[in-house]
Amino acid sequence: MARYDVQEAGFGTAGSSTQADVLFQLGMMYATGRDCDVDLVAAHKWFNIAAIKGSERAAELRSELAAGMSKPELARALRDAREWMTMH
Repeated sequence: MARYDVQEAGFGTAGSSTQADVLFQLGMMYATGRDCDVDLVAAHKWFNIAAIKGSERAAELRSELAAGMSKPELARALRDAREWMTMH
């Protein structure tokens, strides 16, 4: 599975557009299977966090993904995003 070091991606400034862009790209990576397996739960997680940081496109894609996810998948994605946010 591909890994991306978010600590090196400029996460010192809360809500910066750079943060949102990096998080959006993580969502795209998992949504499309770029350098990893497709993982819609992870994609939703990263789109959700990017949307919170200000990415309108991430919010749109998050909604599109959610429409095709089961309730347990969606719950896991939301829980994972919440856990990540509390740690960063």
